[in-house]
Amino acid sequence: MLTVASLTPDALHARLAGAGLRLRTGRFAMRLQADLPHVTAAIGQNYGDYPLLDDDDFAEFHLQLVRPRSPRRWLRPQVRLCSYGVEMFQPMPALHAYPMLEGGMNWCISTRAHRYLIVHAAVLERQGRALILPAPPGSGKSTLTAALAGRGGWRLLSDELTMLELDSGLLVPNPRPISLKNASIDLIRDYVPEAVFSTPVHDTTKGTVAHMRVPGDAVRRSDETATPAWIVFPQYAAGARTVLEPLARASTFMELATNSFNYSVLGAAGFDALGRLIDATAGFRFRYSALDEALDTFARLDAAC
Repeated sequence: MLTVASLTPDALHARLAGAGLRLRTGRFAMRLQADLPHVTAAIGQNYGDYPLLDDDDFAEFHLQLVRPRSPRRWLRPQVRLCSYGVEMFQPMPALHAYPMLEGGMNWCISTRAHRYLIVHAAVLERQGRALILPAPPGSGKSTLTAALAGRGGWRLLSDELTMLELDSGLLVPNPRPISLKNASIDLIRDYVPEAVFSTPVHDTTKGTVAHMRVPGDAVRRSDETATPAWIVFPQYAAGARTVLEPLARASTFMELATNSFNYSVLGAAGFDALGRLIDATAGFRFRYSALDEALDTFARLDAAC
């Protein structure tokens, strides 16, 4: 199958600016439209390994970045993100278009893919067993995820959306670029020298944002599910010593339900799926400040169970 990298930069921009670029991320097909050169550059850089779909292939999600046709187009230009013609978020500065698009893709999946229990958490796999990292913004989750995927020998399934099949209890990959903020960008540049980043975008609501390209092996293996084994709630704290502490099952259940996008939507099916997940995994809290120590801790998770 052809990949996005098979298109020349001009051909990629022509698709994005015209009928749309159709690509596959995990189990989802996306149709993306944007007549913005910096968005074309970011997609070409971060999505080169992803399968390219034909113009007439079905896509579950349609996302379009639109520039207002008003004097604002030239004075402090803004951009709107639409799905099926409906505006999704408040307009943002045009330079924020790519992070806005990434957020829109996450929003589409988390609000509509109810055949899965979806948790706001990173998920990675090693030797068929999966590690779930649920955490609020500012916890160091994405920094830890980038280090594990870039240097720790873990396969990235997702940085943002843990998707659990309701019937099988397996975790479904949806590998997409890892969103890093502020000091984490340079930290991971130094820690994973071979990592590829999109151009940093400044002054967003989260500060400076850059997206790290997913390792090609994770994209190529995006049809391989994984068995959940560990749920770890990470928290970065400057100068903190590395501590991994067991977490009671009841607490793990409640915190994971709180971090779920659609637990309440799924009702009894969500309750049953989450209960089976808790029974099948070991839960922990994890506090860290040093990435080397963190990676060493996660390399020895089998011994902690």
